[in-house]
Amino acid sequence: MRYRQLGNTDMKVSELSFGTWAIGGAWGKTDDQESLRALDRAMDEGVNFFDTADVYGDGHSEELLAKATKGKEDKIHIATKFCRAGDIHDPETYSMESVSNYCENSLKRLNRKQIDLFQIHCPPFEILKDGQVFEVLDRLKKQGKIRYYGVSVETVEEGLLCLEQPNVSTLQIIFNIFRQKALDSLLPKAKDQGVGILARVPLASGLLTGKFNTNSTFESDDHRQFNRNGEAFNVGETFAGLPFEKGVELSKELEWISQERGNMTRAALKWILEHDAISCVIPGFKNVKQVEDNLKALEVKDFSKEEMDRIVAFYQEEVHAFIRGGY
Repeated sequence: MRYRQLGNTDMKVSELSFGTWAIGGAWGKTDDQESLRALDRAMDEGVNFFDTADVYGDGHSEELLAKATKGKEDKIHIATKFCRAGDIHDPETYSMESVSNYCENSLKRLNRKQIDLFQIHCPPFEILKDGQVFEVLDRLKKQGKIRYYGVSVETVEEGLLCLEQPNVSTLQIIFNIFRQKALDSLLPKAKDQGVGILARVPLASGLLTGKFNTNSTFESDDHRQFNRNGEAFNVGETFAGLPFEKGVELSKELEWISQERGNMTRAALKWILEHDAISCVIPGFKNVKQVEDNLKALEVKDFSKEEMDRIVAFYQEEVHAFIRGGY
């Protein structure tokens, strides 16, 4: 395992870490015992950072992380998020009282005294522009409830706005072969300012595994079914904003990246890690096998400059025009 500096924090995090949305809920059936085995496997391989949120299974993923990391609290870093359990458009959701409650509830579920990284969970642009929530987070930091804070954003514009805040340590963005817009301005500026970048939805909800076809189906409680067109939240969180059938078609055109890299999953994760502005990539998982497969991305061969250029051209010419939602 290799570790990268997480922005201007004092944390070095495993460059391939994991998100826990899938084991919390909204990705179909899960098995808690298998989830715990998968978390243990990841930690055994040197993973020291996990991303979660209070709304992942209504706090269930936080509780699973508490069990998995018991006795390892000083070695395993956890990032969680807040605000989407309330009305994200109501300024009161971001008041000192509300954010303190979110923080305390997460601390209780995580069974920790301090949160390593507390992130605002995809708030509206107007909330970020108002800026009062950052003052609240500064107060929580002074109280010792949180070590650092960051923002999970939907768009490049939101990310650039957050970079104007001096104490934002990280940005979490949707970044993958199908979502490259951040390369132009956001990643270079974040790197220059020492702000860490967490790359989420790295496999475009599974499209970049190459395992789907246009007849693939999903369970009713899987966001790939109920949010396919943005019915529940930003459509970009599901299939990176691509219409499913188009995403399957585009993924077939990318099969060449798996050559000498085992499979598309490993290749797609490796492509993200080729960018030095990225602090870590955080794929999801539901079982030990997926954890092991994702970790093998660390062993595959680098992309050549010609291959990197080909992927950028592919995005610009064939993908970008089909992405829906705030970007």
